[in-house]
Amino acid sequence: MSSVSLPAFDALYRGSADPWLTETRWYERRKRALVLACLPHERYEHAYEPGCGSGVLTHALAARCDDVLASDGSDRAVAIARRRLAGFDNVKVERHAVPEDWPSRAFDLVVLSELVYFLDSAAIDAIGGLVARSIAGPDAGPGAGTALACNWRAPIAGYGHSGDEAHRRLAAAIGLPSVFEYRDADFIVSAWSRDPKSVAMRESIR
Repeated sequence: MSSVSLPAFDALYRGSADPWLTETRWYERRKRALVLACLPHERYEHAYEPGCGSGVLTHALAARCDDVLASDGSDRAVAIARRRLAGFDNVKVERHAVPEDWPSRAFDLVVLSELVYFLDSAAIDAIGGLVARSIAGPDAGPGAGTALACNWRAPIAGYGHSGDEAHRRLAAAIGLPSVFEYRDADFIVSAWSRDPKSVAMRESIR
């Protein structure tokens, strides 16, 4: 169902522990800060981050979540992420191909960062449905029911979807109200929730 070439990703991570320079490039650090700022709750209980890569965003999520399950389809990426996150008792890194290995448990946060445009239409649709099913109801915790996706917007050679197309398809498949959207020439970040109230509404400011 997926269009990801896992051997190609393993080869990338054999060449470098950080092939996209997520630790050092200002573009990546700025994007990560925006992703974290887009989360409508300060804390979450149970988070899932498929396609975690080397675990740089996972490292940041660990400070906002009681527990984080991160996964990647690349054995090399999983090994690198496990080393990076070895000191975090609240983080577990597993090898998952998605949507096939999607966990059956509930989460109150799912983060899909730079993942879905690598997938075919059937996989994107399946993941959207799984996200909606996985996100816990409004009584599950302080961060109940948030999904966030971030996608690169420039053309992506060798894959069937642009980032914008994949993002739109994912949003339709998730089918939850939008609570945030940011876009510039390079990337788009959206968050959806079962609770569409704004942050100010949740804090009784308005």
